[in-house]
Amino acid sequence: MSHIVTVQDAVTAFADFMEPTNAELDAIEQEMPVILADVDLLDAQIVTLDRVPTELDNRRLRRARRRALAARLALVNRTTAATMPGGAA
Repeated sequence: MSHIVTVQDAVTAFADFMEPTNAELDAIEQEMPVILADVDLLDAQIVTLDRVPTELDNRRLRRARRRALAARLALVNRTTAATMPGGAA
């Protein structure tokens, strides 16, 4: 006997209501610089997993950390300025 549940899961897995809304897509787009900076930081960390970091690796890690922090700070400043009355932060 074949169960309809497996067919139902396959049909509803791609239903329209499961798509992200425009507001969610806008939020992702606003956070994209932070996401990309975090990916760069992870790349720098992955390179150093299986070996002793060289001076160049250490510089790359420091730059990636600074970029990630700067991206987060810029995002916080944008969202704070947008929520404060009169645009004052």
